Amino acid sequence: MPDLSAANALRRPRGPRKRPAPRLATPAPDTGGTPAAEAPEVDTSYLQTLLGYNARRAALAVIAVFLRRMAPYDLRPVDFSVLSVVAYNPGVTSRQICATLDILPPNLVGMIKSLHKRGLILRKPHPTDRRAQGLHLSAAGQRLYREAQATATELEQGVAHGLNADEVQTLITLLRRVYQR
Repeated sequence: MPDLSAANALRRPRGPRKRPAPRLATPAPDTGGTPAAEAPEVDTSYLQTLLGYNARRAALAVIAVFLRRMAPYDLRPVDFSVLSVVAYNPGVTSRQICATLDILPPNLVGMIKSLHKRGLILRKPHPTDRRAQGLHLSAAGQRLYREAQATATELEQGVAHGLNADEVQTLITLLRRVYQR
């Protein structure tokens, strides 16, 4: 079964890992007679003042739900983002997707190849640039994207259950101000 942890979803896929060397038995750490359940809470007060820490924690919480809910569609967050850009911009080029989503071209090439192989994306000659190909969703891609988009909308509402609509919009606006140049 693939690892669906949020932190691992953000990592680059890697080949099979080498088997670790067998470990020698080590004694359990001495807790000074304090059971683990009574161990003091770890102080993260400074981390909680940092934008990056809080943004990362929020992203990991959302991504964990996203991975579970998108598993039936076999879509990772970046796959969904690419399909969304293609759905809303028929004929978009790979170069435009890279610039828009901040994806390195070599990483996008494999992703487009995979989505094409799954029958979700079609490549067509670009109308004004003979060197480029425009990307379009196939009929199967359109169906899958509509279902995945409905799921994404529903899961976003679920993860933001503690926020009202105005708070969600404010949060999105503030986050966009951080990453937009």
